[in-house]
Amino acid sequence: MDDILIRREGRAGRITLNRPAALNALTYAMCLEIDRALITWAGDAEVALVLIDAAGDRAFCAGGDIAEMYATGTRGDHAYGRRFWADEYRMNARIAEYGKPVVSFLQGFTMGGGVGLGCHGSHRIVGESAQVAMPECGIGLVPDVGGSYLLATAPGHLGEYLGTTGARMGPADAILAGFADRFVPEADWPALKARLVAGGDAGAVAAAAREAPAGRLAALRPEIDALFAGASLGDIVHALEAAGTPFAAGALEAIRRAAPLSAACTVEMVRRLRGRATMRAALALEYRFTFRSMGQADFLEGIRAAIIDKDRSPRWRHRGPDAVPAGDVEGMLAPLGADELKFGKD
Repeated sequence: MDDILIRREGRAGRITLNRPAALNALTYAMCLEIDRALITWAGDAEVALVLIDAAGDRAFCAGGDIAEMYATGTRGDHAYGRRFWADEYRMNARIAEYGKPVVSFLQGFTMGGGVGLGCHGSHRIVGESAQVAMPECGIGLVPDVGGSYLLATAPGHLGEYLGTTGARMGPADAILAGFADRFVPEADWPALKARLVAGGDAGAVAAAAREAPAGRLAALRPEIDALFAGASLGDIVHALEAAGTPFAAGALEAIRRAAPLSAACTVEMVRRLRGRATMRAALALEYRFTFRSMGQADFLEGIRAAIIDKDRSPRWRHRGPDAVPAGDVEGMLAPLGADELKFGKD
């Protein structure tokens, strides 16, 4: 069975992730296939829009397939992961900058690499099962694939909260935070896809949209904005400790499960990008971290604890979220010189 189905259908270029048993996790090969298709369709007058969806009902895409990254990284080969990330990020940028409508249908889990694929297009549709999140801090990375761009442009301090805790967003919350545009009941998706394919008019999305079921973030905004306003991760942790509310306790518990260096860098990235964020600037900043993540951060240990040994007891480099020196954050996000992420001209 092909991992991905790429074809032209009617007026649409269609991309369907086809690994439902693996929650449609993106492999390196899938990223390259998607990018090649986007390049081809950009110059094809018969393709009016691109439609991205996924097989199964559990996930649009739960993230990137990181098994090979771990295998190569533990052998001391960091080049494979760096190539994967660089090519994936260039694909993410292509989606964000695409000259034709890109319509994505996001059911179930849309996390990590799934956000990079599904949450940068022009028409991002969520259904009632949507669970959108950027949980990378839990495995020793930072919100990447352009996730830092979305977090930096989210209202108030939602970006710091979502990035450091990995909190999941239902459909209304994903729309509020800027990860999605429209709610369309999943029962209506087949008919909407048929209209998009037949007519090539992305305006059909707005006509099919409905009001999303109530979320939770809107009511929490005042507390989030107050508690996540600190200049550093340590400041946020101290504010959460002092607050003593059920929300603060839950957020603090989530942050303490994350890799401290990753969470501290996430706060810094959101702060650097806020008010001046571009997709390419965000991806370049993310790449500085991921380029160094195997040798100077907690990525390999995070994958070991969560995926390989599954002991859920990672041994992070820093003892806690309030014990990350500013110099360590600066070091992870410092320019890479000749290794800085480069974008092609396609």
